[in-house]
Amino acid sequence: MMPPRLLPFRAALVAALALVLSLALPALATAQGERQADTQPAAPAILVADKVFLEGKTRLVAEGNVEALQDGTRIKASRIAYDREGDQLTIEGPITITQGNDTLVLADSAEMDAGFRNGLLRGARMVLNQQVQLAAHQLNRVNGRYSQLYKTAATSCRVCNSTEPPLWQIRARKVIHDQVERQLYFEDAQVRVMDVPIFYLPRLRLPDPTLARATGFLIPSLRGNSRLGTGIRVPYFIRLGDHRDLTIAPFISRNTRTLELRYRQAFRRGRIEFEGAVSNDTIFPNTRAYLFGRGQFDLKRDFKLGFGIEMVSDKSYLIDYGYSDRDRLKSDITLSRVRRDEYISGALVHYHSLRVGEDASTLPTIIGNFDYERRFFPRALGGELRFSAGAHTHHRYSTLPIDGPDSDTIVDGRDVTRFGVEAMWRRNWTLAGGIRARMQAGFAADQFVTANDATRPRRAAGVTPMAAVTLRWPWQKITPSGAAHVIEPVVQFGWTGGKRLSVANDESTRVEFDEGNLLSLSRFPAPDRRERGAVAAYGLNWSRLGPGGWQSDLTLGQVARARADNAFSPTSGLRGARSDLLVAGQLKSAQGLSLTARALFDTNLDLSKGEARAGYQTSRLALGASYIWLGSDAFEDRPDTVSEWSIDGLYRIGRHWSSRANVRYDVVSNKAAEAGIGLIYRNECVEIDLSLSRRFTSSVILTPSTDFSFTVGIKGFSTRSTDKSYTRTCRN
Repeated sequence: MMPPRLLPFRAALVAALALVLSLALPALATAQGERQADTQPAAPAILVADKVFLEGKTRLVAEGNVEALQDGTRIKASRIAYDREGDQLTIEGPITITQGNDTLVLADSAEMDAGFRNGLLRGARMVLNQQVQLAAHQLNRVNGRYSQLYKTAATSCRVCNSTEPPLWQIRARKVIHDQVERQLYFEDAQVRVMDVPIFYLPRLRLPDPTLARATGFLIPSLRGNSRLGTGIRVPYFIRLGDHRDLTIAPFISRNTRTLELRYRQAFRRGRIEFEGAVSNDTIFPNTRAYLFGRGQFDLKRDFKLGFGIEMVSDKSYLIDYGYSDRDRLKSDITLSRVRRDEYISGALVHYHSLRVGEDASTLPTIIGNFDYERRFFPRALGGELRFSAGAHTHHRYSTLPIDGPDSDTIVDGRDVTRFGVEAMWRRNWTLAGGIRARMQAGFAADQFVTANDATRPRRAAGVTPMAAVTLRWPWQKITPSGAAHVIEPVVQFGWTGGKRLSVANDESTRVEFDEGNLLSLSRFPAPDRRERGAVAAYGLNWSRLGPGGWQSDLTLGQVARARADNAFSPTSGLRGARSDLLVAGQLKSAQGLSLTARALFDTNLDLSKGEARAGYQTSRLALGASYIWLGSDAFEDRPDTVSEWSIDGLYRIGRHWSSRANVRYDVVSNKAAEAGIGLIYRNECVEIDLSLSRRFTSSVILTPSTDFSFTVGIKGFSTRSTDKSYTRTCRN
């Protein structure tokens, strides 16, 4: 008997499951796949038993560990009698019939033909794909394709004994299983939860568990939003063929009428997918819609073609409905090829801003890029020679050649096109004492064409020679405890010639200083800005690998220049003659702990930029926390300091119950930005997901809102679970 304190909770669980079953099961179906009927003649049967003897002249009897095999079907029984005149098998149980890897039939007794294609089984129980169980008073096999079950109970829940009913089941007068089409047809079906009837259906069709795609309704969900109201989403899947499908999902609530769509198609050498929605609601006066699409194709000679489409009717639609939190939409088409010694890429991109206060006509909206890189290994020089070429253009819709009345200092209509080539030779040596040396030398040539900018010359070009020598000296030590330490001091002396061109900084507005570009000759992300003059970069790398699985890494680095470079933003950490001190580290353990952090400290050891991420994961707990700090910087369009931390976690309370939570907190405003909680129940036959979230931020187009979602997924008929840890166990 269940403890009294659990009775209300169990009653609530049964009621919730009953509600969703009543919505989902009338036309539940998912997926695709066909089988061709076997037109080949039946192979002869093989019979193995402890004892085989004749009764009369036409009756062959096998007893004791009897096993018969024919055309992929295996029968195990205690006794099989074959009547040659009637070509009939009489089988006494317990009987086990296995058909391939997908179907298992258990029965008390049976009468079948010699090919196992037609027959009658009493007290039968069928298991499909180790998921769905169908128990019947009688089962008829017809033409090796159909199984007709009478007085049937079907479920994907584990049934431990006859006295305890499954969590849910379907009772039917008759069930037909079509083995070729992989469908289950129910007649006079009654849906039960904890053996309580909740719904009656005269006809019901469900896919068997081996089917991947078939036309029909998918699992509905209950969704709510403080602005849209509470409503139900009922997706309907349409199979358009072996390689195409369409999903239509109406969402209806008090304040909205929404139709969501998704189309997918697979080709021999590629695939496409489109998703979108159309809405009429009380929030916005006009019809609202969005469309996202993506595709990728494999072309000849290793080329790949890809495209992406992102469109929306208004700035807040995606966030209002929870479709996406993107504030800039990107549509593009790309053509690329990657080989061992060659890289080619060309792209045309269109951006659309959803940010409040951004004027799309003054932003670089249309962007074109072309990049080519190839490496050679010259025998005369040794080492490696890399050659690259590129072209870039960006276009603004505005044609105003000066800065307009907006708050920024960017010329409203400036359009820029640049071309460039670069050649770099590098070679490594190992010197005495294990010192690793690298020498590199090369040049870059750039040309810029600027239009609609009264403050810049129309054309500018320059050649930039560059050279550097890098020295590394790795030391290694293994302690008596078995821990391995590697310490590597590194220093680079570099020089970059040429002069800074009078071109606008449109591409290198955001610069990151990290361990990845510590030894770069230019840390600007694009050629419209290059570091010039003599420079030295130095640092220290330390790694430790402990015997217990602990691993730690630490990097220290700094850059010093002969002349100060004020083209960098104040918070980049690279401005002036000496950069900030870079500190980056990572810590991992075999027990699931991980910690990653990176920070920049100025000459007074004050933090100028920092980020950290910590995680801990076990079989029952997954916990993550992150923190970011960015100082105010007008160069990077950040008037206020950003200080924010977030925490997300998942905890498995028990065998079937899990909980999750997340929170994002704005330290500067001293209030939460968003938070959410969720509760999940999961076993082998059902998954219940309840979630609640709240967005606290507000703006001109956004208002704080609360969202909740309630979904019940019936497992077994449409999806196969690979995680068996949620499967219930039976007590002896």
